[in-house]
Amino acid sequence: MEKKHMSAFELYKTLSPDLPPTATKSPLQVANKKKRKKENGASKVSPIKAQIKPERKPERKKMRKTSAQREESLNEITKDEERVNGHGEAGEALDALLADLTKVNNSKERASKLFQWFINPIPVKSFFRETWEKKPILVQRKNPDYYKGLFSTAEFDRILRQDEVQYGVNLDVTSYTNGKRETHNPPGRALPFTVWDFYESGCSLRLLNPQAFSSTVWNVLSTLQEQFGSMAGANVYLTPPGTQGFAPHYDDIEAFVVQLEGKKHWRVYSPRSEDEVLPVLSSTNFNQTNIGKPILEVVLEAGDLLYFPRGFIHQGDCLPDAHSLHITVSSFQKNSWGDLLHKVVPAALEIAMEEDVEFRQGLPLDYLTYMGVQNSDKDDPRRTKFFSRVEHLMKKLTTYAPVDAAVDQKARVFLHDCLPPMLTPEELATSVLGASARWEHGQVMDVGAKITAKTRVRVLRGGCARLCSDGEAVHLYYTTENSRVYHKEQLKSFEIKVEHTDAIEFLIHSYPKFVTVGSFPCDSAEDRITLAELLFERGIIHTADAL
Repeated sequence: MEKKHMSAFELYKTLSPDLPPTATKSPLQVANKKKRKKENGASKVSPIKAQIKPERKPERKKMRKTSAQREESLNEITKDEERVNGHGEAGEALDALLADLTKVNNSKERASKLFQWFINPIPVKSFFRETWEKKPILVQRKNPDYYKGLFSTAEFDRILRQDEVQYGVNLDVTSYTNGKRETHNPPGRALPFTVWDFYESGCSLRLLNPQAFSSTVWNVLSTLQEQFGSMAGANVYLTPPGTQGFAPHYDDIEAFVVQLEGKKHWRVYSPRSEDEVLPVLSSTNFNQTNIGKPILEVVLEAGDLLYFPRGFIHQGDCLPDAHSLHITVSSFQKNSWGDLLHKVVPAALEIAMEEDVEFRQGLPLDYLTYMGVQNSDKDDPRRTKFFSRVEHLMKKLTTYAPVDAAVDQKARVFLHDCLPPMLTPEELATSVLGASARWEHGQVMDVGAKITAKTRVRVLRGGCARLCSDGEAVHLYYTTENSRVYHKEQLKSFEIKVEHTDAIEFLIHSYPKFVTVGSFPCDSAEDRITLAELLFERGIIHTADAL
C-alpha cells in the first residue's frame, strides 16, 4: 500500500501535540537560536485498544500432537546456539534479591544487578553485544522456583476479587481456534464468577497492566526501566490446558517471556523479509501458511526464560496436561534512530529555511518536465543536476539539526511513560512521603521540620528528573508523581527560575552522592533553601537523614 505523503512541517506538528502553544516558531527553533539550550516536547503513543465483542464461549480444543510427536519435533529443531543451560542454578529468591537491592546506593547499578538476575546465567554485556535486537535466546533452568514471587495465579484471583479490573482496559479474554483469533470482552468490571467461567470454557486471560495491581511487578519494572532507558511494561497471560489464545504475530517491542507456572509450547520464526527486521509497528495476525518453519520450538517450564527481538514471529499454545502462566516483560518501543530523526529532521528543516537562503531559493521553472515518476527513465542531465542539488542541501541540513533538543523531546516522552519509583524503607523515611506531620490527640503534630544549609540531599533516582527548555522558559520534568497506570496522569513539570538551573544540574550530576543544600550554586542562602524545599515537596529529592 502506498504511504500517504506528509510535508516535513506537517509531520513535525504531529510529533509534539501537547507542546505549549507558540506564536510562530517551534520550540526546537527557539532552542537552536539560543545556542541549543535543552528543550522538550511530547509524542504520545496511543495504547492499542482491545477489540470488544459480545460474550461468547468458544468450544474447548485440544492439541492433536501426541506426546511422542511433540518430543520428537522439539529434539529435532532445538539448536545448541539458541539454548543457554542453567542446570543447577538455584537462583536467589526474588524477595531476598529485592531486599538486597535496596542497599545498592546507585539506582543504575541496582537496575543492572536486577537485569543480571533476570537473564542469569547470560552475562549482561554479552547479551547486549551478541543477542539484543539480533536473535532469540532460551534459558532453561530446571528450577521451577527461580521466578517465584514475581506473580502467580493466586495473585491473579486476588486481584479479580479485590481490585477494579475492567474488561478491555485491564483484562482481555481471548481465543484462537481453527486459525481465527477472537476477543470476548463483555462490558464492565471483570469479576471472578465470569472470568473463571471464560477460563474453564477454554479462553486465555491477559492482564494488561499487572504493575498497577502488583507491588512486586511494579518494583521490578520501575527498576528495569533504568537499565533500558525506555519504558518497561508487562502483560500476564493465563492459558488453560490444550488451548491457544493468540494467533502468530510479531511485536514492536523487545520481549522477555518469563514462565511462572505450568508449561507452554512456543514456536519462534525469523522475520520474513528485511522490511520486517526491527519493525516500527506490530503485525496483524498471520495464518500458519505464510510464516514458514520455526527456527526455535520449545516447551517452556516454570523458571525458564525466552527472549526474542521485535519482528520475530511467535506463537504459544498449552499442552493438554498443564495450564500456563507467564509474564512478558517488554521494552524499547519506538526507541530507534529513526524515531529520533523523526524529531530532528523536520525541526532542522524549519531552522534551515529560516536562516539559510539556499533553502528558500525557488525550484527550477521547468523541473516538472524532467522530474517525477513519469520522467524517471529519462536520460536527462538536468535530472543529475537536480539530484546533486538535493544531496547538497541534505548534507547541509545536518548543520542545523538540534540534536540535543530532539533527544530531550524523546526524554520527555520517556519520563511520561515511566512508572514512579517504588521507595525503599530508607527512602520513604527520608522523603516527603515519610514526613512525620500528622493529626494526633486533637491537634497537628510534628509540623515544621526544616531544611537547612547543612541538610544533605540527593535526587531520588538517577533518571527521575530532567531539566529542559520549553521556548523561553526552563522546566523540570519528573516521574515521582506518575501513576502506576500508563499515562493516567499528565506529564509532571514545573518552571524553574533561570538562576536556579545551575543548582538543578549540580544536583542531577552529583547523583548518587548526597550534597549539602549550602553547596548549591545559587545566588543566596535563601535561594538554596527555597529550591531544596520545592524539590523536597515534589518528592524529587530526599535527605540523607530524616528531618
